[in-house]
Amino acid sequence: MDETYDYLEELEDFFGGTFHQDINSPEQALEEFIKEASIECLQYTIKDCEKFLNSKLTKQEKESIIQNNAEVYFSALKLNPLQWLNNIVEKLKEGVKTKLNKKF
Repeated sequence: MDETYDYLEELEDFFGGTFHQDINSPEQALEEFIKEASIECLQYTIKDCEKFLNSKLTKQEKESIIQNNAEVYFSALKLNPLQWLNNIVEKLKEGVKTKLNKKF
């Protein structure tokens, strides 16, 4: 990665590009993303998510960024945006493991 890499911009692109208004469900959108993305892409997305979750932004700032970029109805999922993102990270990690196992 070069010096111009902005993890927050990449993360906003991930949210907007994956969880947009035309999806059937957030779960299905994530499954499609994992299926179509390369292992390297999934690993970068995990790193960006973790960097964001561990950043010095306030909880409200983080939740606002997620809500402003992902078209997800969090109350229907019975999760707040940060809980949802933590679940996304776990599913992305499972996706990497699955893809790695299929390689060998």
